[in-house]
Amino acid sequence: MSGTDYFSLKAPATDVIVVSHGQPSDPAPAEAELAELTARVAAQLQGWRLHSATLASPGALVNALDACNEAPLIYPLFMTDGWFTQSVLPKRTAGRAARILPPLGTDSALPQLASDLLKETLAAKNWHAGDTCLIIAAHGSGRSPNSARATKHFAQAIGKTLSFGEIRLGFIEEPPYLGEVVFDTGPQTICLPFFATIGGHVIDDIPRALDHADYPGPRLDPIGTDPGVPELIATALQDAACSASHHRPLK
Repeated sequence: MSGTDYFSLKAPATDVIVVSHGQPSDPAPAEAELAELTARVAAQLQGWRLHSATLASPGALVNALDACNEAPLIYPLFMTDGWFTQSVLPKRTAGRAARILPPLGTDSALPQLASDLLKETLAAKNWHAGDTCLIIAAHGSGRSPNSARATKHFAQAIGKTLSFGEIRLGFIEEPPYLGEVVFDTGPQTICLPFFATIGGHVIDDIPRALDHADYPGPRLDPIGTDPGVPELIATALQDAACSASHHRPLK
């Protein structure tokens, strides 16, 4: 079976499939990375059955669906509620009694997680937020406004917690492009990628843009790889299951 299963016999089980995009040219590493994340989520959900699957790995999602004993919750490890969550996942799960949850990037708890990380970064550099420029590097999309919208909401929420001197958004696939906004940031600047995993854009495109501008500041890992994300996902799954039980008709 593709992906990874985790289960316990100590409590009634709930099936969950954590889904990410993956890497079509080389699916195995992304599958393994997602399985590791899923294991960390599963450690906080005793009695649940967690599975993982990337869309890029042939047959992975079908195998995960077949392994579920009941209608699963689908948790999208994506940063925006866009084409993959609104079109691809519904098509891939058509005919199955699966419930697709909101993606990671839209979780209202994510900005606080990011703010805590940024506070640690500021403290380590002995910087004040008011003297610092924050650059949020995101994917963007030339076809839909959803990606930029999610990034803006994320940035606005951080701005309510930390009063940065300036917050700039830079995208890979739509203006304003990252390569254009990283100039003239001043000596105190931090770059935070609004991505779920360390994929091609994080490995290649973001460093290329920063290097071109001689960017001087810290380059943080994607917020989706923060150590607090498994707990955040577990909480979202518990909330979703609780909501479903409250709306279940009485027999």
